[in-house]
Amino acid sequence: MIDLIAKYNREIDSFSIQTSEDLLNFRNKYLSKKGLLSSLFNDFKNVTNDKQLIGKQLNELKKKITERYEFFKCQLSESEHEFHFDLTLPPVQYSVGSRHPVSIVRKEIIQVFSRLGFTVYEGPEIEDDWHVFSGLNFPPEHPARDMQDTFFIEKDPDILLRTHTSPVQVRAMETEKLPIRMVFPGRVFRNESISARAHCIFHQIEGLYIDKNVSFADLKQTLIFFVREFFGDQTNIRFRPSFFPFTEPSAELDVSCTICNGSGCNVCKYTGYLEILGCGMVDPNVLDSSSIDSKIYTGFAFGMGIERIAMLKYQINDLRLYFENDIRFLSRFKSAL
Repeated sequence: MIDLIAKYNREIDSFSIQTSEDLLNFRNKYLSKKGLLSSLFNDFKNVTNDKQLIGKQLNELKKKITERYEFFKCQLSESEHEFHFDLTLPPVQYSVGSRHPVSIVRKEIIQVFSRLGFTVYEGPEIEDDWHVFSGLNFPPEHPARDMQDTFFIEKDPDILLRTHTSPVQVRAMETEKLPIRMVFPGRVFRNESISARAHCIFHQIEGLYIDKNVSFADLKQTLIFFVREFFGDQTNIRFRPSFFPFTEPSAELDVSCTICNGSGCNVCKYTGYLEILGCGMVDPNVLDSSSIDSKIYTGFAFGMGIERIAMLKYQINDLRLYFENDIRFLSRFKSAL
């Protein structure tokens, strides 16, 4: 039997397979119930001499056959699933994605103000009444506190979704060292009807500069620099007096409509101009409520909607397009990676 085991060892070492049929023949010959290995174990029952040695060799043979079978099976599986490539074929053209237009414009706005020394500061989207309203000089009866404009958290009427990024300004004034020169980008929420000109979710970026002897002239020059850098030197600009609870004096800045080139359209309400931001000198009450001495420090603030700026930059006439994930719309911005 020892000679027979040695013979089968040599056979297994020289055995090779090419097809599934070869693998099946190997299994039937050595591992089936009527195979050679089963026959050897049956004959082993009648062995009387050197039984321990022969038993060891039989177990080693069984292990070898089993391992060889598994190796052949893996080898055949890899061979059957091997892909053959024709290297002469032209490459497949994959479509390349891009950033969302709101993200592109947000980054470009930040880059313009960073050249003036502004840094980025961000805050939470879920806020409290103090940072959203009271700390910004909103009186208790102000209409912005009504449910028609604000999403309140039902379990706690003092907690709400921020309606603007101005509460981040309050947080900066409470915690940062003076002077402060920062921009505050972020997403905001208002309980408004969705239309071509309005949405319940949108993005803002606000700016704040507080130091000694800051004037309205500094504010105007900063915003004129931004408009010229972002929209180009040919853009017409105008400031109009306005009112905001947290700034005094206040103004709104208009630029010539890029969609109609100033001739009038439904986006600019046929005026030729589109308001892009509100601004003003920080109200002394806001400074004092954040423990900043308004007799020593002054400052200016401004805020703009990023979607509105993107409308002008890319000549988009419907705010809803930003949120619909229409690939036909988004594909327009492939070049702006």
